[in-house]
Amino acid sequence: MNVRTWPWPRTLGSHLFLILLAGLIVAHGLSFGVLFSERYISARRVMLGTLETDVSTSIAIMDRVPADERPQWLPRVNRGAYQYILGPGLSGAPEMTPQGKEIADRITEASGGRFPVKVESIPGDGKRMQAHLTLSDGSPLTIDVHPRPTPIAQWLPYVLVIQLLLLVLCCWFAVRLSIRPLVALADAADALNPNAKTPPLGETGPTELVRAARAFNAMRERIAGFVEERVQILAAISHDLQTPITRMKLRAEMAEDSEEKRKMVHDLAEIEMLVKEGLAYARTTHGDGEKPSRIDIGSFVESLAYDYQDTGKAVTVLQNIGGAIVTRPNALRRILTNLIDNALKFGGAAELNVRRERDTVVLEVLDRGAGIPEDKLEVVLQPFVRLEHSRSRETGGTGLGLAIAQQLAVAIGGTLRLRNREGGGLAAEVRLG
Repeated sequence: MNVRTWPWPRTLGSHLFLILLAGLIVAHGLSFGVLFSERYISARRVMLGTLETDVSTSIAIMDRVPADERPQWLPRVNRGAYQYILGPGLSGAPEMTPQGKEIADRITEASGGRFPVKVESIPGDGKRMQAHLTLSDGSPLTIDVHPRPTPIAQWLPYVLVIQLLLLVLCCWFAVRLSIRPLVALADAADALNPNAKTPPLGETGPTELVRAARAFNAMRERIAGFVEERVQILAAISHDLQTPITRMKLRAEMAEDSEEKRKMVHDLAEIEMLVKEGLAYARTTHGDGEKPSRIDIGSFVESLAYDYQDTGKAVTVLQNIGGAIVTRPNALRRILTNLIDNALKFGGAAELNVRRERDTVVLEVLDRGAGIPEDKLEVVLQPFVRLEHSRSRETGGTGLGLAIAQQLAVAIGGTLRLRNREGGGLAAEVRLG
């Protein structure tokens, strides 16, 4: 048996809003309950006091007035909660509620003992009761009592609705005011990029939030410092290694031809390529210092494809668009070059697809290679990560091509995402917004 449960909101703001609003509504309801209860008790006491005084006076008047004039006096002595009936009235049951017994006692006391009073509850009429007595001349008189609830002013429901609306508005405003700094902190954490120069998180508001903002800004500066230090170390090592590698290559070239010489030259070429890629990766962390400029994206992609086609590479443009965008053209060219080289190396051919989604330009580099396992699509974007079954040293892979493309995409304000294509192959998608 499936039990249907109401969905509970997942946001902190919704939780605080509902809890605060529920508490205020319950407190508001209790206040009104106490107020109405006190009002009811007060009205009941007034009614009982008025009943005792009026009944004694009314009975005395009806007893002294001649029988033929008594009907004329009925409108004068009748009240909203009780009326007088010239006659025996209705028969009822002697059992009564505590409230009924109290009213019966008051009527009996009001008669002063001169007229025996018999009070009965009328079945089926709720709290209605009748008091039966006989006047001095033997005429029966019935007092029909039917207590009514305290009337409510017509404007009171509107006041209650306005108060509830004010409670909702105040709760919403208070929760929004409290949650806004947390939302700003979450947005700043999502946009955290040690390589980008973004303004620090505002350090305003309550003391606790100011401390959190200061701690976040300090953490961001420390992360940026650590990343900068690592990049500088990598750049320095890559740069300093170039000189001894060049000397070793010269010495190897001067040696006599042999299998060992060829292996040494091959190994030195791999080391040199790895060093150059490491230096390139270190430089791309800041976009290589290139300034943005306006380019025509359609002409840019066609020019890149023609360059590959001139060298006999299988690079085709499936879909292209026109229009100008502002970006770093050298960085964008390096991104697409790395992706196209990967597609050619592991798929044999590359296809370019350029489209526009609202304000975002999407560039796709497609191939029909073996693809990448789903659990490795994010991992291969990290530096020095290679898939051994396809990206081995024999193919010239260093594990930095995709990492450089990823780093440059972030540096120019874009994103790089890899996905496997239906029917086999890999799609590298660059989004520029």
